[in-house]
Amino acid sequence: MRLSLACLKKPILHGYFRSSCSWRVRIAFALKGIEFDQVPVNLIKDGGQQLTDQYKALNSMQQVPAVQIDGITLSQSLAVIQYIEETRPGPRLLPTDPKKRAQVRMISDLIASGIQPVQNLYVLQKIGAEKLQWAQHFIQRGFEALEPILKETASKYCVGDEISMADICLVPQVYNAERFKVDVDQFPTIKRLNQTLMKVEAFKVSHPSCQPDTPADICT
Repeated sequence: MRLSLACLKKPILHGYFRSSCSWRVRIAFALKGIEFDQVPVNLIKDGGQQLTDQYKALNSMQQVPAVQIDGITLSQSLAVIQYIEETRPGPRLLPTDPKKRAQVRMISDLIASGIQPVQNLYVLQKIGAEKLQWAQHFIQRGFEALEPILKETASKYCVGDEISMADICLVPQVYNAERFKVDVDQFPTIKRLNQTLMKVEAFKVSHPSCQPDTPADICT
């Protein structure tokens, strides 16, 4: 089978160093061993570079990430992850067992739909002075739901002993929890899984502290 020229090009990730959704994509690329280029989109500078007409042409929701891959542009992190799962070799990001696969999707959606969107930058900017308490409330509420689920599904990782899309979603959300001063010690399963995953190279190289657009005072 002949590959198109579009498929031979490196994917381009338009993202922000501290964006949870951008980080998910970076983790997935790293786990799959996919080389990619990054184009920073500063969500703060100049009122937010994601709000420009130029970026809106890539992602009509004016959010990050936007990923140009194989001649198409995808703008939702879970869609990107599942696309590369279906088109690229390497470690599986979704289990073959239907029940475990459903559990991975359940956990991923709980985080990506139930927690992260209500504490993202756009929402917090609208909340104003109460933004810290708002973020803490919704992360706390989400983790209270997630902890008992993970007690049932987790072994070494979120679902069994293989890293999956659920783990890819978990780690950036724990980073957000710590950033907003949520006490993660309340959630021993979440804390253990995060500590285990942060020892994996793909999670370390994709961390917000070491991206091309990471501010110098945050770089490690």
